[in-house]
Order: sequence, then C-alpha cells, then structure tokens
Amino acid sequence: MTPAHDGEGAGTRRLTTAQALVAFLARQYTERDGHRHRLIAATWGIFGHGNVAGIGQALIETGRAGMPFLQGRSEQAMVHAAVGYARQSGRLSAHAVTTSIGPGATNLVTGAALATVNHLPVLLLPGDTFATRPADPVLQQLEAGYAGDVSVNDCLRPVSRYFDRVARPEALIPAALAAMRVLADPAATGAVTLALPQDVQAEAFDWPEEFFRERVWHVRRPRPEDRELAAAAEAIGESSRPLIVAGGGVRHSGAQAALRAYAEATGIPVASTQAGKGALPHDHPCDVGGIGHTGTATADDLARAADLVIGVGTRYSDFTTASSTLFAPSARFVNVNVNSFDAHKLSALTVLADAREALDALRATLDSAPYRVDAAYEAGYGAAKARWEARVTAAYAPADPSARPTQAQVLGVLDTLVTEEDILINAAGSLPGDLHKLWRTRSADQYHVEYGYSCMGYEIPAAIGVQLAAPGRPVWALVGDGTYLMNPTEIVTAVQEGLPVKVVILQNHGYASIGGLSESTGGERFGTAYRHRTADGGFTGPPLPVDLAANAASLGMRVLRPRTVTDLREALSDARGADRPTCVYVETETADTVSGPPPAQAWWDVPVAETATRPSAVKAREEYERHVAARRRHL
Repeated sequence: MTPAHDGEGAGTRRLTTAQALVAFLARQYTERDGHRHRLIAATWGIFGHGNVAGIGQALIETGRAGMPFLQGRSEQAMVHAAVGYARQSGRLSAHAVTTSIGPGATNLVTGAALATVNHLPVLLLPGDTFATRPADPVLQQLEAGYAGDVSVNDCLRPVSRYFDRVARPEALIPAALAAMRVLADPAATGAVTLALPQDVQAEAFDWPEEFFRERVWHVRRPRPEDRELAAAAEAIGESSRPLIVAGGGVRHSGAQAALRAYAEATGIPVASTQAGKGALPHDHPCDVGGIGHTGTATADDLARAADLVIGVGTRYSDFTTASSTLFAPSARFVNVNVNSFDAHKLSALTVLADAREALDALRATLDSAPYRVDAAYEAGYGAAKARWEARVTAAYAPADPSARPTQAQVLGVLDTLVTEEDILINAAGSLPGDLHKLWRTRSADQYHVEYGYSCMGYEIPAAIGVQLAAPGRPVWALVGDGTYLMNPTEIVTAVQEGLPVKVVILQNHGYASIGGLSESTGGERFGTAYRHRTADGGFTGPPLPVDLAANAASLGMRVLRPRTVTDLREALSDARGADRPTCVYVETETADTVSGPPPAQAWWDVPVAETATRPSAVKAREEYERHVAARRRHL
C-alpha cells in the first residue's frame, strides 16, 4: 500500500524518539471512497517508568490539538476501548495505547488478541527495558537466561499483526511506516506493536522533515477477478437452495446496501454471524437471523438444506458451522473475502475481493444471466421466519409485569425502547446467544457483539470507545455479574470524560452461561456459582452478599435498581435519556435461570469425558458421541 503525501521534505528537526513518533502519528490519515479520516485519533495511556518521561512527555509537547489523550485505568481495558472505537469507525480510524514496561505491557496481551482475532486496528506502544543495558536487570525486567534480547513485550508477538522493537531512534522511521501500512490494510489489520525501550524514547535525533509530512493511506477495495466472478455466478445460477452467510466483512466494507440489493434481486435468504448481524435489518424479507449454534431455527434449517452457501466476509468459526455439523455433505461453497486465508475455507470457490465490490459485480452478472430462487423457496423461508418471530415475541413477553424479569424479558423491554440510533454492546456469557437468536436489529451498526474472542470485561470499555466514535447516540453495555466483576474500572473514565454510556448489569449470581454448559456436558455446574460454601465444600449455599450496584455507584455512576418488569421499563427509559453515565442493575427472576429463549438450534463441540463414573457425565458422553457422528469435512 503506497501512501500519497504532499510536497518534498527539506532539512531536519531535532526531537526525541517519542516526540517524533507522536508528531508522526498526528499526520497520518486513511482514505476510502474519497473520504479522509485521521488514522490515529487519540492515545490512551497509563504511565510508569517505562513511558512517563518518553511518550508521556511527548504528548505534553505535542498538545491536545495534535494528539488527544485519554486516561485509562486498566491496560487491557484501554485496548478494548480502542477496539470499540475502531469498529464503530469502520476500521478507518484507530487509537494508540501506551503503557509502561513489565505488567503494564503484559496486560495488553488479551486486548491485542481480541483486536487481531477480530481484524480490528489498534496501535500498541508499550515501554521496554533499556536498549543500552546500563543496568541489567532494571525494575520489572524479565531475565531470560537463554537470550539477552528478550523482554516481556515478546509476549505480544503472536497476537500482533506486526511487531517491531525500536532499538535505535533511526529505526523508528521504517517501523512507523510499516505499522501504518498494516493498520490501514483491510486484509492484514489487527493489533500492531511498537515496543519502545525507555532510553530510546528519550534520546534525541535529527529527523528528516519529510517524516512529518501528511500521509494518506488509501484503504483498498480490491475487485474480483473475472474468472473467479464467472465461476461464482455459474455456481449460484445452478443452485436451487442457496443461502448467504453474512459476516463481519460486510460491515467492515460498508457493503450493507450492496448485500440488500443483491438479496432483493435474487431472493436468496441472508443469515448472519455474530459479527455480521445487522447486515440486513431484522424486518427485511430476506433476513433469516443468526446462524449456527446461537442462531435461529429458520437460518439453521436453511443451512442444513442448502445446496450452495455463499459466505461474504466470514471466517466460519465453530459457532457458525455448528462445529462442522450444520451444512449438508453435498453443499458447495462460494466465499467472498478480502483475506485469502478465510476465502479458501471449506474448499470453496473463492472470490478474493472487497465485499461491496464483489456483491455489486455479482448483481451485474444478473443482467446477462438472470437468476432468482423459486417462489416456493422464498415463501417457505418467509413462513419459517414468521414462526420464529412468534417465538421471539413469546420469550420477550412477561407473564407477570410485577415479577422480576428474566434475561430475555430484559431484552424485550429494551426492544420496545430503542430506535436505529441505539448501539448494543456485549461479548460474553449467555447474552451473546440470546442476542443472536432474539435481538431485532434496526440499523447496520446497532449490534456490537464481540464474539471472535468473546472476552469477558470487553463491554464497558468498548462502550466508551463507541461513544467517542458516535457522540450523541445511546450506547448500551450489557453485562452479566461475572463479566462486570472482571473489568468495571473504566467506569471511572466514562465519568471523567462525561460520556453518557448506559451499563445494564444482569445479576444471576455466577457464571450462568458456563454453568448451563457444564450441566449439559456432565460437569454438574461445578465451580460456576457465586455462592457461599456449604459443609460438603461445594458452592451451593446462599448467594454471596455482593452489591454490584453499590460498586458502580462508588465509581461515579448514577444507579437505578428496578425490581419488576414495570420498574425496568421506567429505568431503561430513564437511562436512555440520561446525559451522564448511568447503570441499570437488574436481579433476574431466579438465581439459576439465565433466560427463557428457545434453546440452541444447532450443536457446539465441547468434548465430554470419555470415561466417567458419575451418571451425568456418562449420559452427556452418549449425547456427545451422537453429535460427533454428524461432523464432516467439506472437501
């Protein structure tokens, strides 16, 4: 990817390495479809001896106008906030994150993995030990007896799409340019790490002025090759029961309108992965909802019968394929993807291209080779969709408005209040399954469920990042009690920045999702409840007297405590209109009831003990072997 830049440089500028890096980042832009965006819009930071006198001083030197600064409370959470911002910004704008050496740097690893798994750009700037080694070891240095050039930052190598250690000031120039290239590459983006030894950060160098010129990194939209396009169009023309699987690539490409036009022209139903949900609005006739283990009966039944599956921007995770049991053995695949690695999955015919460009090109083939699914096929999935919608309505409906709500009923109440402006964020627990099956998505960016890494603790910091990218829109972080306890600290940042995020805490006293999985796989909910120990040593006593609402209030949030479904409606309405961070704390109907939606419509492979004496595990193994027999490879 070759950047465009303005003018020729002349002369030099004497700056520290950190000052030069911040000045460089302030002049980087992306461009797609004629629209320009600042590539690094802000820097998050927690300071320690590895970055306080380097990047910290450089941020002061540059000033807020040059590089806005955001104060974090947890290094992992800072990355989550940056990822939320990048996703909401269409991957065209990102944030940087700076930390000290040692634990500050290693705390980045989880967030980096999440960014890279989800193909979302974030720039990591961890401090590092001295390049010159004046004292060895220094505070927080890991000593590796087999190598002198290893530091804890090397933990970031496998979870970064690009990694470099800037051991000399002049090495920053190629490293920084390579970092921007990867951040702006739609096929290669993810976490990018520039490890910065603390002495090098503070060292001065005469930098060429050209290094600080504006650079505009063009975000490619590769078009499909004629041969690949023709093969895909031929396969579609020969199919009688095709199904489109829309993944996150549809969103990243901004291909929703192109997908809608193609679906309307052909009548092909569209199922969505977690990352792709919202590719079509829920009430579009071609939308059949989520697919896979957490999908709808409509989408999963269509998948089982499909003779051709057209994947658009999906990496076919095990949830989408029901651990390779969902699609028929005879099914063929066409994969549209900008990433060659994902395009070749399931032995598919590949269309290696941008999703929008490929869908527009496929629609153009209809002029010379008209195609539309049979009317009976269209009517059949339309009727199945109507039946599923009735099940959603039943799950949402409270039997007694004066009782505590179930988790599904919480979603049902929220469903009556939101518009296309609202954005819902979730990542882990039982909520992703309920949302994928039940939520009626109204806009292309309303549904923000991070399920590539399904990282507990993502929701609250991500909501901050989304709110920064979408000021004025209602942003909801939906969290269970287990997830909340993992990472609530960025509430303080929301309060500090005056960001009116809405946090809905669902209290079900433990890891209820894993508890249910444990029960179904013979684990008997072992170690999943938040309860006092009993005399036999188990966690089956009364619920722990934990007050998460009081905790949120202590961090500066306004807290509402609805007791009933009726109270909940008032509380959620109040929170939606609030101009400050607001928490709605909800005790669900019973401690062990997660929700009341339809059960999983497809399998998920979680291995069960092959030998056991306890009846629950023996029974679970029998069920497991029945499902495993249906697993297949598509060759």
